[in-house]
Amino acid sequence: MSQSGRHVTIVVHEDGDLASRTLRIPRWAYRTLIGAAIGLGALMLLAVALYLPVAATAGRVPGLAREVERLETENRRIGELVAALDSAEKRYDRIRAMLGADLVPDPVQLATTLPVAPAIHARLAGVATGLETGPSEPTHWPLDDPGYITRGHLSPGGPGSQDGGTHPGIDIAVPIGSPVRAAGGGTILQTGEDPEYGVFTLVEHPGGYQSMYGHLGRVAVVPGQPISAGQVLGLSGNSGRSSAPHLHFEIRRGGESIDPRSMVKEQN
Repeated sequence: MSQSGRHVTIVVHEDGDLASRTLRIPRWAYRTLIGAAIGLGALMLLAVALYLPVAATAGRVPGLAREVERLETENRRIGELVAALDSAEKRYDRIRAMLGADLVPDPVQLATTLPVAPAIHARLAGVATGLETGPSEPTHWPLDDPGYITRGHLSPGGPGSQDGGTHPGIDIAVPIGSPVRAAGGGTILQTGEDPEYGVFTLVEHPGGYQSMYGHLGRVAVVPGQPISAGQVLGLSGNSGRSSAPHLHFEIRRGGESIDPRSMVKEQN
């Protein structure tokens, strides 16, 4: 390629050919072609640089659409759960209003990592308590609070047992962690855990009496330990076959269960 004056000469020679072709291009046309080629190349590079992010974003659109659909489905399910929870709370409020007792513990207390329990009332040494010392018959209410009797004593053939159902003792609804006290003085005959009674304590009293305390959360005595009336045996709970926190209080005489309300006249 040679250049003279205002033209650019381009010589084209093919292999095996004797003749060559000569092209003379004005310098301004040559410069124009070179500038156009450079501009076209720059435009192509710019187009590629702009197209790649758009293509990548377009590729993510189907996945984003599926994610939005999944979130909308979960939001609908959450809304259904919230509506069901509100309905359950309203039904519980109606049941509690009819029964006049708080049969289910506060969910905030259940969610806390720290155990929530009422204070145990301590008695000063040497101060009369009004309770017997030493062995005595089970005639005292086993709780510091009145509680609420959710199920009474049903003996075979007795009132309310026409369908053959029986229930020894009474069930008293109390919050988890309430102190459970001995209804009378005696000796701890047995402690343990039973599929029906859950964690329990059985006390031997004089006169052939025994008292049973079931569905406890914790036991504070050991077998063979002498105890007095009003002494703390443990804390109430919801163990064993139980649908809500309560204390199962049972009195037996000669191995037969009797209605505790025929023995216990005081209810705190």
